[in-house]
Amino acid sequence: MSETKTTSKTTSKPATPVASMFEMPKFEMPKFDLPKVDLPTGLRELTEKGVAQAKDAYEKMKAAAEEANDLLEDAYTTAAKGTADYNRKVLEAARVNTNAAFDYARELLDVKSVAELTELSTTHVRKQYEALSTQTKELAALAQKVATETAEPIKTRVSTTFAKLS
Repeated sequence: MSETKTTSKTTSKPATPVASMFEMPKFEMPKFDLPKVDLPTGLRELTEKGVAQAKDAYEKMKAAAEEANDLLEDAYTTAAKGTADYNRKVLEAARVNTNAAFDYARELLDVKSVAELTELSTTHVRKQYEALSTQTKELAALAQKVATETAEPIKTRVSTTFAKLS
């Protein structure tokens, strides 16, 4: 077996900074002299009118986009507030239901007969059904309110914005 030994020659190259290796080369844009052409008056007026209309349309669209952005910010703020209110209501209902369950369990420990157990259970189920019914109605009303408060301004402002654009 023969071993080949390679020797490497080191050449001293100037170190290239890493940042400059990834930069785009900088070129100057060539300057072209455009010939000066006199446009007929009618064509010039038509061009100026087209430019003015384009600027006007751009300003209207820019204003509409800014309004839409403000509208979305307001809608998200309203929805976030409504969602927080809804979540608080759900947590309150859970707290009430949990307390009722613990109270029921405590009362079960004092039961001395099957008749008392039946009466206690019936009473507890009736109270829980009424509480759940009330909680469901309150949550549905709150959800409806949040949806309306979020959607109504959007509906109004969108129709107003489109009316301005027409």
